[in-house]
Amino acid sequence: MVSPRANWRGYLKFGEISCSVALYTGASTSERIAFHTVNRDTGHRVRREFIDPVTEEPVDREHQIKGFEIDTDRYVEIEADEVAQAVPESKKLLAVQAFIPCGEIDTVFFDKPYYLAPSGKIADDAFAVIREALRASKVGALAHAVLFRRYRALMIRAQGLGLVAHTLNFDYEVRPAAEAFDGIPKRKVQKEMLDLAKHIIDTKKGEFDPAKFDDRYEAAVAELVKAKLAGKPVKVAKKAKAPKPVDLLEALRASVGGSEPKAAKRKPVKKAA
Repeated sequence: MVSPRANWRGYLKFGEISCSVALYTGASTSERIAFHTVNRDTGHRVRREFIDPVTEEPVDREHQIKGFEIDTDRYVEIEADEVAQAVPESKKLLAVQAFIPCGEIDTVFFDKPYYLAPSGKIADDAFAVIREALRASKVGALAHAVLFRRYRALMIRAQGLGLVAHTLNFDYEVRPAAEAFDGIPKRKVQKEMLDLAKHIIDTKKGEFDPAKFDDRYEAAVAELVKAKLAGKPVKVAKKAKAPKPVDLLEALRASVGGSEPKAAKRKPVKKAA
């Protein structure tokens, strides 16, 4: 088996212990089906160009520069090397700032997953000590580092023989839940409804197995491509039927008993005086 290529190498600093580590991508979308844009008439792949909207002339890479918009069509121009000079210096260091109980960080702050492994045999012992200390204490290490030219916060936890590191969204990047939840009316749930719902949960309990979750979009597109290559007719997926409105209590009872729920009774429309 070919060893994966590390995305980053540096040191994990744990108190006065420094351990050389390699960071690997934990999730990737590179295997997803991707489309190119082609000319319908010629079948040739088209290329993307940057066009100046005023002169309507293409702008080559040499004349492109980053710009931060300060007003309508007004920009502060920034050179690439100026950005590099402004960001914190990369010391190839994952510096642990604090230890947080596992499960205390809201998952909305989790961004991308990575795997951390010791880099070189000399790091094996120190890595094992850090890993087992985190596991025994049931905590994660909150660390900071410059990764891929960005200053990032990471949550590092023990997993198997290695460590899993999630980059974290910053506070300003996470929208307050109240923006979505404030409009939800408060409802007192009937005891029978709650008991029935809990019973449904108890009968459906299981273990998470990611292999059982199929990417239906990828499978459908793959079948579409195969059919087109073979010159076969394209199968049209059936549209899902919209669920009929049913009485909530009856639906819960039917879910437990395995019967069809009764339709919800429509409230009579009051006639205008």
